[in-house]
Amino acid sequence: MRTLGLLGGMSWESTALYYRLINQGVAQRLGGLHSAALRLHSLDFAPLAALQAAGDWDACAAELAAAASGLRRAGAQALVLATNTMHKLAAQIEAEGGLPLLHIADACGRALQVAGVTHASLLGTRFTMEDDSIVRERLVQRYGLQVSVPPAAERALLHRVIYEELCRGIINPASRTALVALIDRQRQAGAQAVILGCTEISLLIDAGCSPLPVFDTAALHAAAAVDWMLDTGVETPGAL
Repeated sequence: MRTLGLLGGMSWESTALYYRLINQGVAQRLGGLHSAALRLHSLDFAPLAALQAAGDWDACAAELAAAASGLRRAGAQALVLATNTMHKLAAQIEAEGGLPLLHIADACGRALQVAGVTHASLLGTRFTMEDDSIVRERLVQRYGLQVSVPPAAERALLHRVIYEELCRGIINPASRTALVALIDRQRQAGAQAVILGCTEISLLIDAGCSPLPVFDTAALHAAAAVDWMLDTGVETPGAL
């Protein structure tokens, strides 16, 4: 088994999900008492969220690259960044942290291709939906997908629900109703599937309530991490 570095805390709610899914995946594949060989660095999200809001992405990159470097020194052989938004900094973190990074968009893009989806709606933080360099551009260029996002008012709603509710462990039924309606409007606009492009959204939305097929980036990323950990014949991918 390869040793994986898990860079989390953004938020800890989704990092806990990653930890559970990766360990469950290893246990299901290997059986018995097996669990995942992980090195975990969980950052304090409050100062990082403040830097995001201020647009100081260089400071964010320095913090995350330092944490990645620590994971490398602790024995990690590759890195999973347990957040979509911070993939804006993936290349910097990989270069300065010294670990190859398993990119979240690749796990999602492959799954969409296998399912035959050509047009998907991307839900996430305002940063992820409005900055194409985070995941959208990679999905379009590498996987040939059409990726749409909701209009501005709905992007603002999503951003608020993520930061003010889901990252704090608050599950609000009214927010679920609003997001289901938002997804249905994306369906009416031509989307064939919805990408849960924030690792917390699955706390609120799943296949049981969504009007569109759901592609959960956190679950897909965790599954790809398990594949990499256990299939040592697979070349380690990178962010670039």
